[in-house]
Amino acid sequence: MEPKLFLSTSPSIATIPFFGSFKSTFTKKPKLSSKTHVCLPWYGSRNTPFLGQSLSSQEKHFPFGNVPRTRIPFGPIRAAVKRRKEIPFDSVIQRDKKLKLVMKIRKILVSNPDRIMALRDMGRYRKALGLQKRRRFIALLRKYPAIFEIVEEGAYSLQFKLTPEAERLYMEELRIRNQMEDVLVVKLRKLLMMSLEKRILVEKISHLMSDFGLPQEFRDTICRRYPQYFKVVMTGRGHALELTHWDPELAVSVAELAEEENRYRELDAKDLIIDRPPKFNRVMLPKGLNLSRGEMRRIGQFRDKPYISPYSDFSALRSGTLEKEKHACGVIHEILSLTIEKKTLVDHLTHFREEFRFSQQLRGMLIRHPDMFYVSLKGERDSVFLREAYRDSHLVEKDRLLLNKEKLRSLVAVPRFPRREGINEQFAMIDLSVRNLLNVLILVLNSNDNCLTFIPELASARALNCTELCILGWDQLDRRPRVKTLAFSFLAL
Repeated sequence: MEPKLFLSTSPSIATIPFFGSFKSTFTKKPKLSSKTHVCLPWYGSRNTPFLGQSLSSQEKHFPFGNVPRTRIPFGPIRAAVKRRKEIPFDSVIQRDKKLKLVMKIRKILVSNPDRIMALRDMGRYRKALGLQKRRRFIALLRKYPAIFEIVEEGAYSLQFKLTPEAERLYMEELRIRNQMEDVLVVKLRKLLMMSLEKRILVEKISHLMSDFGLPQEFRDTICRRYPQYFKVVMTGRGHALELTHWDPELAVSVAELAEEENRYRELDAKDLIIDRPPKFNRVMLPKGLNLSRGEMRRIGQFRDKPYISPYSDFSALRSGTLEKEKHACGVIHEILSLTIEKKTLVDHLTHFREEFRFSQQLRGMLIRHPDMFYVSLKGERDSVFLREAYRDSHLVEKDRLLLNKEKLRSLVAVPRFPRREGINEQFAMIDLSVRNLLNVLILVLNSNDNCLTFIPELASARALNCTELCILGWDQLDRRPRVKTLAFSFLAL
């Protein structure tokens, strides 16, 4: 029998978070409370697929009909640390927006014969590219002249292809992927070794395809070339990749290797006075991350818990406990360390709840540990970063695939029209700080009289010298919006 939801308050019924209650009639607006009531019949409740068989239950007899009911305790999962915005990580998402769009278009283009495609055929990919507005594709492609080249085929037929430099980078990327195939095999083996049943659906692995650097056809290539490590099996939910060989040498996490390296480093410098053991356990936080004492105490207590390897058997760990959260953090830490850029989307991790028994509040769990992860809200979907892999907004270690991607990013940044010579070159040589910004405006007026025709308010600025302009200060620009508009345009140069 399915669970029933009662909107009444009874002391003999268990509570879980969120409950909608009505005081009088159903026409009034409901009031949200922190409790809800789930009433479950006793018969057949132990074997229902909804509840499972491992939940502990307590039976209690009701005064109506002597029908025992099952009481199941549920506890809320709340984030103990408030999320704080960090610009260096958010800037990584912001600078890759154009690059992601270009890579999507390139992926569509290279799937065509001879890697050339008609512009009129791009209309069917408008939704996949995330282009909601009625935007012309020819204008979009011309924004990236170093990536795409538009060719004419007849009077009314336009086609586009990759430029020679972009073509060279694409072929170099394919060559790097072929040379790094053994590294990709190790990543797949480690991912399967961390799972509960050593088996993961291929459809779920495809969510991490670009993050791991896997080719698009990895199921037909890598998954079938190494039967000594894994094999593709058919399940009731589709094809799955199953581990066939357990390698204990691979069952060592990145965190364990780093801890061992630190131990060796401490042994080499053990004779130094500054390396004496501290009198108290101090949590070393990254630069710019300020937490309260309560948050620091909770993070310190969590760190004091024994480390649980992500490759260990976690079938006996109970959900909602600190031990299970310690294991989940270790798994996510290991998955992020296997990615190319040490980051991925939070949505991609939620697809593996069944394989790794992640909490339903996965995003809240990541926010609770700002010393290990950072959750960015930039972009259409949230991203999670491995904090220790970054210095400011740059990765500490970069592989060859990432270096190739940075070369492509430099081609994306090439503008369609080069900057005009003359006065713009003068601005590039001037320090555009807040203090001397008004001095730059005077140089503009002295070097280009045409500015006076467009900005009449600046005509009176000729009577002021540089000292008087600095005394005016930046706050004076708020009273003169047209001057402020011109100032911001110079700052953008």
